[in-house]
Amino acid sequence: MPVSPRETSDGITGADGPTEPPGPVRSDASVILDATDNGVLRITLNRPEALHAITADLREQLISRFFDASADPAVRAVVVTATGRAFCAGADLRSASPPRPGGPVPGDVARVIQRGAQRLIGAVLDCEKPVIAAVNGIAAGLGAHLALACDLVLAGESAQFTEVFVRRGLVPDGGGAYLLPRLVGPRRAKELMFFGDTVSAEEAERLGLVNRVVPDGELAGTARAWAERLAAGPTRTLALTKQLVNASLDADRAAAFAAEAAAQEINMTTADAREGLASFTERRAPRFRGR
Repeated sequence: MPVSPRETSDGITGADGPTEPPGPVRSDASVILDATDNGVLRITLNRPEALHAITADLREQLISRFFDASADPAVRAVVVTATGRAFCAGADLRSASPPRPGGPVPGDVARVIQRGAQRLIGAVLDCEKPVIAAVNGIAAGLGAHLALACDLVLAGESAQFTEVFVRRGLVPDGGGAYLLPRLVGPRRAKELMFFGDTVSAEEAERLGLVNRVVPDGELAGTARAWAERLAAGPTRTLALTKQLVNASLDADRAAAFAAEAAAQEINMTTADAREGLASFTERRAPRFRGR
């Protein structure tokens, strides 16, 4: 049954009730459901009554999950999605800390952004495991940036992306002005941010914001199949490749080539690299262990 709609901090309304995923669930399942199976950590936002708007507590839990995933050898790929028919409506400004007595001082807003939204997006970008976003429904503001920071983005047919900040007279945060130009180029990024129009899943795929659009009923299964394929791969190789690609747009050719050579040096010390070479010479499929 649909829950009563409410307006989030980003002005998006309407939601459906939660659906429980299978597998073990942590005690803080009121805001996040998670389970690790077959090397895949599934992180599921679970605030459908608020369209999964991100509170400070939810943000810190997400950051913790991404850091833990990097260090956990049992996790070899991550999927981020949400219950119901919304992915994330952005930051929940109603949960913000009360104003400082006497009013704000210079630097207060910058500190909030640096310690909050930017840390969340950084945790996704820096996660040492490949991260897939499975976007079901609206992804607005910080919620859109959470999806776009992931390594691969799958979208259900009903998914929508909105750079909603301009509608509230706000500058984009959560790395939006960093992520979007790298995905669609500066002119398209400005169009999205200047107008704040809602972009359909089909248009998002055409622009390069998402990798693939699938029927809503196939979103979870496709995300699972992609994640399990990544989880069966050479985990450290993928981590080093992710670092190279993420850094490439900020580096000149000399720095990029040096980073590539260093990554190759490190990767050749891994068991998976040795297994990959051995499987080639032995003419068999590799058996990667994530080591």
